[in-house]
Order: sequence, then C-alpha cells, then structure tokens
Amino acid sequence: MASAMATGGRVQQKRRTHDAIVAAARDLIRTGGEVSMPAVASRALVSEATAYRYFPDLASLLREALAGVWPDLDEVMRPMEATADPVERIGYATEVLLRHVLAYQGTVRAVIAATITSSDLAAGRPGYRFGLIESALRPAGQAWHDSQAAAQLRRDLAVVVSAEALFTLTDLCGLEPEAAIASAVHTARTLTAAALAS
Repeated sequence: MASAMATGGRVQQKRRTHDAIVAAARDLIRTGGEVSMPAVASRALVSEATAYRYFPDLASLLREALAGVWPDLDEVMRPMEATADPVERIGYATEVLLRHVLAYQGTVRAVIAATITSSDLAAGRPGYRFGLIESALRPAGQAWHDSQAAAQLRRDLAVVVSAEALFTLTDLCGLEPEAAIASAVHTARTLTAAALAS
C-alpha cells in the first residue's frame, strides 16, 4: 500500500513539474522576449537538466507551450465573415499573422532557430499560416481551390504570409515593423489578385 502511494505521489510530482515548466514557458512567451531553456528552467524553479528531462529540446517545449496562446482561426477571421473577396481576406490574414509574430517574436525566433537545421523538427513547427491562407481563400470556390493555380498560390503565399518574410523585411531590409507588415500585406494581396485574374 505504501509503495502504491509513493508511486502515485511521484507521478503527481512529475505532472506538477511538467506543468510548471510549460507554465513558465507560456509566461515567457507572453512577454514577447527571448525564450530559452535556461530562462524557462529558472522561472519554473527547476534545474536546466530537469527541464531537458521533460522536454528533449526547446522546440518540443515551445510546441506544447504555444497551444492555446495563438487565437483560434475562426475567431481570427470572424471580422471577415461578410467579405467574400479573397484579396481583402488575404490582406487581413497576413496582417493578423504578422502582428502576432511581432507580439511573440522572441518565441517565434526561437522556434525557427531550433528547427531550421532539422527537417524532422521543422515538420512539427506550428502551421498557423496555412490555416489562415486556407480560410482567406475559401470564398474563391471549390473548383478554383482544386486547380493548379490555387496550389501555386498557396505555395507563393506560404513564403509571404510568414514570420520569415517579416524578419527578412525588418532585419535584412531595415524596415520598421509597420512598414514591413504593409509590404508583406501588399505582396500577399498582389499575388492573390494576379492568381485569381489568371
């Protein structure tokens, strides 16, 4: 009986430690600052080695911690419900995504850095942009969605409606965040309008 109670106690302690690490990561994510395993461990009041026992890498921790931080896609696109124009909708979706990236850019940069060199890890990155793109293009109709032009547009938009595009515009092109967002929105709208026109 005592052994079963001890085992149950250890399981509960492991769950509390796991939850504390995830909660600490979420707290850091919400600050918008840099997120690292040492910072998360410190905030969770555990050693870095303990944090790594629960999460083998920063990317896996951030995947779990980000669940519920980004808003629901239907909620995000609700202001566009009455708009059937995919060009307007993609412009809106691009701006919404990039503003979220700016708000949580420390975490987004950490996820990109942790996954960029490993295709296995990259496959697990959040695919939020793809849901926004699909939602924005939905009014174009099923026949168009099944076309080669639609497939090409989705690929084109995946490059533009992205954190990587925003960081290219701010870090490499030297644009202020507002100008960078405006540039990406303009490009997404232009690509969509051209694809629909053809």
